Amino acid sequence: MIALLLELTGISPNAAEHGHQVDQFMELILWFMLILFVIWFSFFVYSLVKFNSKKHPKANYEGLKADWPKHLEWGVIFVEMVLLFGFSIPLWGKRVLNPPSVSEAIVVEAIAQQFGWLFHYPGADGKLGKRDNFLIDPMNPIGLDKTDPASKDDIVTMNEMHVPVGKPLLVQIGSKDVVHNFYVIQMRIQRDAIPGLTIPLWFTPIKTGRFEIACGQLCGVGHFAMKGYLVVESQEEYNNWLKQMAEMNAESNNHAQPSVAGY
Repeated sequence: MIALLLELTGISPNAAEHGHQVDQFMELILWFMLILFVIWFSFFVYSLVKFNSKKHPKANYEGLKADWPKHLEWGVIFVEMVLLFGFSIPLWGKRVLNPPSVSEAIVVEAIAQQFGWLFHYPGADGKLGKRDNFLIDPMNPIGLDKTDPASKDDIVTMNEMHVPVGKPLLVQIGSKDVVHNFYVIQMRIQRDAIPGLTIPLWFTPIKTGRFEIACGQLCGVGHFAMKGYLVVESQEEYNNWLKQMAEMNAESNNHAQPSVAGY
């Protein structure tokens, strides 16, 4: 049923481990909306017939005296509370309150700017170098502190994030200018990128492929062009990509050039 709804609505199939929970929740909401539509539309038709002006030429200002509409309204409120506190909040909490540890996950910083994405990977030492916005310049677009030993082998890419399939991904989201939003519909996740804050987001991709990273906030006149790509590949392909980026990084450092792939 979920697959049919996704096909009818044009939503891309799920590609994340937790995505089926989101899809099931959305299906539950759609069924609830359909039931509400049938009930309220039936009541509307009933009212048109019951209170037709031909049958009641003189207006009755006392209104309906039956108790069942009140019971129905309380029933709707109860179901909505169940959806909110029984499904929505727990589902949200799993995405933000229980992230995997650094040792369990691939850790990447996603830094938004008008109008694109910068992705910051740790190098061979497994540690992300320190960043400072006061150090940002054309040669150093994320403000990487070159005096920090952990930053020497770090990798920075523009608009393309590579990750291995089947392994948790912990994304530390930030922004250089205005409020943006990291949104990958196939992964069933999105989170705002807010200047001055680092906001974690995590998920586990279960399908390989190239997925668009959209900005879910109206971030300026170039908002339409702000997109990146999440490339999910095998562990071997990911390791080869990291090796290639590390070689490019070392070469660019030797020539004092910007070490940002695609920047």
